[in-house]
Amino acid sequence: MLTLLDRQEPLSDPAKQRELLEQGCGNRRFTATLAEHGLPPLRAKSVEVLQVNLGKLCNQTCRHCHVDAGPTRREIMSDETATACLRLFEHGEIPVLDLTGGAPEMNPQFRRLVSEARRLGRRVIDRSNLTILVAAGFDDLPEFLAGHGVEIVASLPCYLAENTDTQRGRGVFDRSIKALQRLNALGYGEPRSGLVLDLMFNPIGPSLPPAVEKLESTYRNELFKRYGVRFNRLYTLTNMPISRFLDELGRSGRFEEYMQLLIGAFNPATVNGLMCRTTLSVGWDGRLYDCDFNQMLGLGLDHDLPQTVHNLNPDQLANRPIVVGQHCYGCTAGAGSS
Repeated sequence: MLTLLDRQEPLSDPAKQRELLEQGCGNRRFTATLAEHGLPPLRAKSVEVLQVNLGKLCNQTCRHCHVDAGPTRREIMSDETATACLRLFEHGEIPVLDLTGGAPEMNPQFRRLVSEARRLGRRVIDRSNLTILVAAGFDDLPEFLAGHGVEIVASLPCYLAENTDTQRGRGVFDRSIKALQRLNALGYGEPRSGLVLDLMFNPIGPSLPPAVEKLESTYRNELFKRYGVRFNRLYTLTNMPISRFLDELGRSGRFEEYMQLLIGAFNPATVNGLMCRTTLSVGWDGRLYDCDFNQMLGLGLDHDLPQTVHNLNPDQLANRPIVVGQHCYGCTAGAGSS
């Protein structure tokens, strides 16, 4: 039996992570939990969002990162694969392009994807770590994003410097605030500007996010009072027991405790609104997944479906069966993730 102390293989290995998750959940299987609540196996409802992971290259190395991204990673999407993604917008009706990473802005294809998708009339979301917007060589990014009307979903795990830096690295909070202030100066976060700036919270340790309504009010008051920062909405994200956070759970001896917390907090009301029901995830190498978390665990689409973005007809995937695993408890615990 594998354990989190076993380092014969790297913890980043998807198969090893899947096996550890199976062990951490004991006899509780996600598919059985759905059935116990009278819920059918998960199926997609449509493809409303194409979420494209541009790679693992990032200017930060965050403790909780399920992508295992960082400055030394070299997995990035090629020009050919980016073109295949754009082809879906040219010949299909998918309304939203959601760009993620790593730091998606570091990929040379980022600006082309944004420009072309906007030219085709699609909404574009940039999932930003904020600090890249004030990094050397990227200082014109805020103006580029504003000029193309890109919606920003920005990671900010806390409105306090100490908590954010603990999770994301020394000095990250101050650079994040500087980026937010620049975005505000361009109109982001102002209700009448049309420039959407949403923030993303995730807990520092092995706990569930609190109720988003109260937390959003606290974020709004504290960020404006301390730094004059405005934003539109706050989302909460449950830390997924994948990659670095899985490793942290093992080092602290809280892996099984956290998995039981997720299982015990299963909320059937979250299932209808799961992102995988309306999202198709594309990996940096063009492979297809039901969600970004499945991507990191190497769980591709159902074997009877197309496996890459090349020569893909999105209509084939609108009502597809969704591949699930024990990590799915993370998106269905409490009030749900995002």
